[in-house]
Formats: sequence, C-alpha cells, structure tokens
Amino acid sequence: MMRNDAPFGFIRGDRGGQIMLLLLFVAAIAVPMLNTMTDPGSALHVPTYVVSLLGKYLTFALLALSVDLIWGYCGILSLGHGAFFALGGYAMGMHMMREIGDRGNYGNAELPDFMVFLNWKELPWYWYGFDSFAFAAIMAMVVPGLLALLFGWFAFRSRVTGVYLSIITQAMTYALLLAFFRNDMGFGGNNGLTDFKDVLGFDLQADSTRLGLFVLSAAAVAGSYLICRFIIYSRTGRVLVAIRDAESRVRFLGYRVEYYKLFVFTVSAMLAGVAGALYVPQVGIINPSEFAPANSIEIVIWVAVGGRGSLYGAVLGAILINYARTYFTGALPELWLFMLGGIFILTTLFLPKGLVGALPSFTLPGRAARDSGTEEKPA
Repeated sequence: MMRNDAPFGFIRGDRGGQIMLLLLFVAAIAVPMLNTMTDPGSALHVPTYVVSLLGKYLTFALLALSVDLIWGYCGILSLGHGAFFALGGYAMGMHMMREIGDRGNYGNAELPDFMVFLNWKELPWYWYGFDSFAFAAIMAMVVPGLLALLFGWFAFRSRVTGVYLSIITQAMTYALLLAFFRNDMGFGGNNGLTDFKDVLGFDLQADSTRLGLFVLSAAAVAGSYLICRFIIYSRTGRVLVAIRDAESRVRFLGYRVEYYKLFVFTVSAMLAGVAGALYVPQVGIINPSEFAPANSIEIVIWVAVGGRGSLYGAVLGAILINYARTYFTGALPELWLFMLGGIFILTTLFLPKGLVGALPSFTLPGRAARDSGTEEKPA
C-alpha cells in the first residue's frame, strides 16, 4: 500500500535517480541520431558495433538493478542471479531458433539444426509455443519467476539466511549449468543456441535493429528502475529495509518475513529474466556458460562498486565495470581478473558505500532518505 503522496512522489528527492533517467532518455535519442545522421568519418559518429556494446551494457545494468533490489534493500545476497538471467536468455533464444525455420543448415522447418544433428525425431513439448514472440517474452519472465518462487518458498520458510542462502543460490545455478550442458536436455548442450537470423521479422544484423534493441534496453532499465523505486518507496519497501536491518525484530512484530522476501526475490528474478531476453539478440548466442557461478559473483561486484542500496549506483557500477572489462581484456587480457579482484577489495576497504556514496551531491536528503532506508542514524 502506498502513502498518499503526489503522483510519482516515489522519485521525488531522488536526485541520482532523476539524473540517471535523464541520461537514459538523452542516450536513447542521441545515440541513434549520431549513428544515422553523422558521417562515418566524423568524431561524433557512433558505429553500430558501439551501439550493440552499449545495449549489452544496459542489459547488465538491468541485471545489477535486480540484484541491488534484494541485496541493498532486503539483505538477500544472491550468488545465483546469473541463472535467472540465463533462463530469460534461453527463452528468447528458443523463439529465435524457431524463427529460423527452413533457413538453417539442414533446411528443417520444424527442428533447430542442433536437434537434426543429434537425430531428434520431433520437437520436445517444452519447445511448443516458442514460435510466438509474445509467448517467449512472457516465458522470459515467468520461468525465472517460478524458479525463484519455488526456491524461495523452501529457503525462506526454512529461515535460511546469510552466507548459507548465498551458498545454496550458488549451488542452484551450478546445478543448472551442469543440466544445460547435457545434449539430451534439448537446449543445444555445450554450444547452446546461436546462428539467429531475425526477431519479429527484423534482421538482427541490420543497423536499425541494433538501434531498436539499444533503445528498448534503455527503456527497460528506466522502467525497471521506476518499478524498483516504487516498491522501495511503498510500505512494503519499508518492511523490506527493516528486514535487512533487524529481521528478528520484524518477525517478532508479527510480520510474515518469508512472504516479503519471497515477493521481492521473485520480482528480482523476473527483472533478471528480462535482462537476459534483451541480451541474447544483441550478442547472438546463449549457452550454459551464462550459468557459471563466477558470473553471478561478478554481478555482486558491479553492485558493490556502484553503491549497494542506491539502485542507480548498481546501474553505474555495471556500466563502468563492463566498460573496463571490454577495454582491459583487449589491452591486458591476462591481468583483467586480478584487476577486478583488486577493484572489489579496494571498494570494500575504502568505499564501503560504493562510488555514489563518495559523491555527497547524490545522497538522498531528508524524507527521501528515510523512505529508502538509507538515511544514516546518529552515533
């Protein structure tokens, strides 16, 4: 239930969030213009490969946002969110594989190429419906959401918390990694799903499609930010922050803590699934490596570097760290993992509130700080 404030009062006073939304709006307009209306030799021209790269960064930003929602505001440290991201990606990948039809290497309109190669005789039942984009888009949210609901139901009702919860979330994503590696699972095994041609009839290699996916990714980040902010600003959000700070006290006050955790964990998983669904068309492949536990750990690093408990800090951290990875894996590939570890250690020691915590102008003043649970208490 929301407090009786003005419409969109949940972003009032949130200067960092407002700036982020403004930058997303500007980027969604400026990047397509600089790509299509400037000369390729101009310093202002944004090449199509950069557009795709920026779109990929935005999907990672959405993924980081989903983790910050549960970690920053409810104290749930998930080391398995890569699983929800990958499931959303597989849902969209299955649709695009069905869209290939008889244009595949084997010319089979009913079965994807990898199934023909493995001598599958008919399409598995769980592939039915994925010839529809709407169905695939819904499944990209529903499947991660159902997994989170089922997992959370047992974990939160059993009062599994802290490091134990983190470990079992990591075990969950590792189990899915092993399962999706199997050829008999019907998801392409080690190679995964790739060689996509188009989506909704638009050629994936066309510049216009790349621009459309970029704009859609920017809109998804902005929309998801507003959803997360809405949840946090609500009375449910205040209970979530209370659970983060003193779970036993909230339980003693009569709140069903497991239901609040289950709600926010499921919403977070669905957002991660949307991120995965937007990621796959822009990179052109989805395989079991996306389930790797190391990927989920890296998401936590993005959030910590940007600023846990600020939402827009998670977006900032995801974009900066992934830009650094793009640059340094090209310039110094053998040192990147050491650099990433060093960044995390330095952030933990010297910037416990992340980058946004080091910028006083981005702190939430007065009432907005109290609403989000980030207001510092006097010593």
